[in-house]
Amino acid sequence: QVQLVESGGRQVQPGESLTLSCPIPGTIFTTVGMGWYRQAPGNERELVARITGIEVTDYADSVKGRFTISVDRTERKMYLQMTNLKPEDTAVYDCNSLDERFRWGQGTRVTVSS
Repeated sequence: QVQLVESGGRQVQPGESLTLSCPIPGTIFTTVGMGWYRQAPGNERELVARITGIEVTDYADSVKGRFTISVDRTERKMYLQMTNLKPEDTAVYDCNSLDERFRWGQGTRVTVSS
């Protein structure tokens, strides 16, 4: 089972911005769509942003207006631009298809702390 490797996570202060990236394998983006998920300590994994093959996007209420999901079809990469980060955004972030067909990996850790 294929595992995607996310990158870009690090520790930042509240209010700062960060961009995560993830490869998009094959044609999965156009057929199923992709998403960014996160799991905070003690919480279940949640879908925070998703994008369909025609680039329709949707966001969890908790990140709406602050996070932007996008794809670069040429580079075959998906991005999550995060602005005005809050301590409650602290989590391990993973990318996956919207039907979660890829094996969950270690993700990339984002820590928002002063």
